[in-house]
Amino acid sequence: MPGHPQRSDLIETVIVPRTSDLGGFEVRRVLPSRMRQMVGPFIFFDHMGPVEFSAGKGIDVRPHPHINLATVTYLFDGEIIHRDSLGTMMPIRPGAVNWMTAGRGIVHSERTSPELKARGSRVFGLQTWVAMPAAHEETDPSFFHYEATELPVLEAEDKRVRLVVGQAWGLRSPVETFTDTIYADVMLEPGAMLPLETAHEERAVYVVSGEVTIGSDHFPSGQLLVLRPGTIIVRNAEDEATRLVLVDGETMDGPRHIWWNFVSSRLDRIEQAKADWKVGRFGTVPGDAEEFIPLPAAEEVAGYP
Repeated sequence: MPGHPQRSDLIETVIVPRTSDLGGFEVRRVLPSRMRQMVGPFIFFDHMGPVEFSAGKGIDVRPHPHINLATVTYLFDGEIIHRDSLGTMMPIRPGAVNWMTAGRGIVHSERTSPELKARGSRVFGLQTWVAMPAAHEETDPSFFHYEATELPVLEAEDKRVRLVVGQAWGLRSPVETFTDTIYADVMLEPGAMLPLETAHEERAVYVVSGEVTIGSDHFPSGQLLVLRPGTIIVRNAEDEATRLVLVDGETMDGPRHIWWNFVSSRLDRIEQAKADWKVGRFGTVPGDAEEFIPLPAAEEVAGYP
């Protein structure tokens, strides 16, 4: 029949995040969920804020370990200080990206700077984890930071697209990845449209603010829309601007195990990482070595993440 495609034709799954505590403030955890573990390589997706911290408060995520994944931090507002066991100390601010490859093992912390904590601050952004191909899971850990000015931006027809990772819309990000992946921050003014034509098997749109229209259906903010294959037009039919994030990529080379901060294709590797963290075989974070997050008990991570 002619007319608009229905949701069943365009949307595979709609995921509503659940609330989780992260270092003293709440986040909306999108992935993994009971409905879906991954979209392409993206196995973890946290929406942070917007949150206002009063004077004396801020983010205090103590040093903790990761294996066999890469963390990707991207902010819309505010600042976070990243430190890791490689000796990195890097503030991240809006529009920039921190890409930390854990590989065989890394430890890092994420905190509000003392200067911002003294006067109060605001944080609003996303942290995702990207699973690594099995052949590269045990690679050496590394950290790369790209300023907002280094990431390509498309401004046309009432839309603004910053391509954080990948290649699309005639843009190419300088961020190097282990799989063919796209991560884009998109602003749509009222009436603007965004064509999604990538050939990747798995794609999803997260509505950060405002609403989007796909086919004849309307979706408010705070939802991850897992898309079916084929060209899809995302529209802003509202009177205010809409912000969304596109994540997509080729299907991973098999399922992943995830426990606390560890991701791996091998369950025995996670068990080894648990033992290593418990007895102190991971490194420490220069400049932030006095505190750490202990290995949680099994019951503390039931249903995590």
